[in-house]
Amino acid sequence: MKGCYQFAGLNFQLISKYEKVHEYCMEYRTEEDPDILIELTDEDLGREHQHRAKWLGERIAEDPYSDDASVEIAAFHRKVCDQLPYHDSFMFHGSAVSVDHETYIFTALSGTGKSTHTALWRQLLGERAVMVNDDKPMIHVGPDGRAIVYGTPWNGKHHIGNRIAVPLKAICLLERSENNWIQETDLREIFPKLTRQIYRTNDPAALSRIVSCIYRMNVKYYKLGCNMDIDAARLSYNTMSQ
Repeated sequence: MKGCYQFAGLNFQLISKYEKVHEYCMEYRTEEDPDILIELTDEDLGREHQHRAKWLGERIAEDPYSDDASVEIAAFHRKVCDQLPYHDSFMFHGSAVSVDHETYIFTALSGTGKSTHTALWRQLLGERAVMVNDDKPMIHVGPDGRAIVYGTPWNGKHHIGNRIAVPLKAICLLERSENNWIQETDLREIFPKLTRQIYRTNDPAALSRIVSCIYRMNVKYYKLGCNMDIDAARLSYNTMSQ
C-alpha cells in the first residue's frame, strides 16, 4: 500500500503492508512530491509490538489495538517523529487550541485534565476556539524562534483536531487544584517537566536538535492550577491572551 501525507509542512511517502494506516491518515493526504520516504517492515511492526507489550503488560490481552494493522499506525507515527527533528520540528504531548489565530497548548501527565480544560475554552469562547489537536500536535520552529503548531491524525481517543497550522503563543503546564490560579514562568523552571511531554527519540543528534528548537521558541510559559469550572478557563484565557 502506498500514499503521501503532509505533516508539519513535510510530505511523507508511506509504503505499508496494511490499508488501515492510510485510512487513519486520509485527511492529511497530499498529491505533492514527497520529501521523505518511509517504508514499514516486519521488523518495525515487531518492535512496535514489543513497545506495546512493555507498556500495557497484562492488559495487552484486552487491547483492541494490538493487531498488526493497528500497530502499523503507531509504527508510522514513530518513524515520522524520528524524522521531524532534522527539519526543526517535533511531536508534543498536549491539547492545542487556537483562538483568534493564536495557539495555546496545555500539557501535563495523561489524565490530569488537558482535554477537559480546552473543552472549557470552547464552551467559554464558542466558535472563536478551534482545536488544532487534542493529544499530539507537531511544532515547527523557524530560525527566528517563531513556532507553528500543526494538527496531526494522532489527535487522541476522541479524535478532536483539524488539519490547520497556527502560530504558537503560549504553553501552559496544567495541574489539578481546588482553587484556580495561574502564573507566568520561564523555560528554565519547567524545562524538566516540559521535556517529558516530547517524543523521546533514541537518536542523540535528533534529541539535541529538539532541545535547540525548544530553547529557540519565542513563546510564553505558564503554570496553571485549575478545577473543572468554567471560571478556570476564563482565568487562563484572560491571562494568557494578553
